[in-house]
This record gives sequence, structure tokens and C-alpha cells, in this order.
Amino acid sequence: MKNAHRPHRTALLAVATTLALLPALAPAQAIYRIVGPDGRVTFSDKPPVANEKATALSPSGRSAQAAGASELPFELREAMNRYPVTLYTGDNCEPCNAARNLLTRRGVPYTERTITTAQDIETLKRMGMEATVPIATIGGQRLKGYSEDEWSDYLNAAGYPTTSRLPSSYRNAPASPLAPVPEVAPSRPEATPEPAPVAPPPPGPTPNNPAGIVF
Repeated sequence: MKNAHRPHRTALLAVATTLALLPALAPAQAIYRIVGPDGRVTFSDKPPVANEKATALSPSGRSAQAAGASELPFELREAMNRYPVTLYTGDNCEPCNAARNLLTRRGVPYTERTITTAQDIETLKRMGMEATVPIATIGGQRLKGYSEDEWSDYLNAAGYPTTSRLPSSYRNAPASPLAPVPEVAPSRPEATPEPAPVAPPPPGPTPNNPAGIVF
């Protein structure tokens, strides 16, 4: 009985070692969405000047205020900064639902990308991943196929809590397609052809020309 839990402890040690060997992410650098006096919008890591309006963005690209990052516990913010979680899902996918429920139950902030079109699949392949969902990335670690034990081990090793500590007001960003949806230019209405000019009727008989002769 002494060695009953040794395989699981060995697996946890391997997960922790894998995450430790991953390139450490640089401390999250503030990004600002800046609106200049002329209304032009730019993004920069430098604070705005006095006559510019700016909103600080979180690493995910959302405003820190909207994301509620400042309200999160310190340990959770550290895990998010070092090992951000992205979930790749598809339609009518029960394992995807199970993966989503695990992250929600544990209160893991994550970004969800949907794989539903040929463009999404092609983009996923260009990223070096197979077209099989669900997929999760925890920092630089990729998890293919859902396994609650495996995913939980990696989340534990990354420092995510086992139960949710998210504020009740916190909401993840809505899921979005992996490949950008191309904008469709509005179709122009077809031009209505102008009616052909109608030739005037031939002159008929008149008092001065009772036979209606055309000269």
C-alpha cells in the first residue's frame, strides 16, 4: 500500500517539470489603446501624452477594467500571466462541453476559439495543431483531447486554484472564430436599363393631306 500513489505522484512531477522547462513568459507589459486629438486609434506600450485618451489593455487584448483582472486574487493573476489558457472547441462536441465545464468549475479565465470552418481548420494546422477538438494550451503546453485528470494536473502545476475564486461579476470574453471572418462588401443594386425610345407613329391623314402621304 506504501507505493499505491507513486504513479500519480510521478505523473504530477513530470507535469510540473514540463511546465518548469517551458519558456517563462515575460512580465505582462501594459498595452494602451490611445485615441489622439484627431480621433485616430493606436496601440502602444508607452503611456499616452496629456492630450490623448487611453485605456489600458490586459494581455488578452481586453481592457483591464472590463476583464476585471484587478479584482482577481494575486495567485490567479500570476497563473494567468505566466500560463494563459486558450480553449479550442467545435460544434456539437461533448468533450468540448466537458472541458469548458472543468475550466468554469475551477474558475480558470480562458480564451475560447471555435473551429467550425475550413479557414479555421487551416489556421489551426498552420499553428502546428491537428484538427481535433478540444485542444487546450496552458502557456506553451498543448493538450489534445479531453482528459479531466491530465488537464487538472497541468492546471494544478500552473498554479490555478482547484475551486473558483473569480468575482461574481467576472465574465470571459465570448467565444470567437479562430480565423477572422472576411467582410463581405455590400452588393450594389443592379442598374435598371433605360427604356428604349419609342418611335413616333407615322403621320396619318390630315385636312391638308387626306391620303396620309409621307414625303
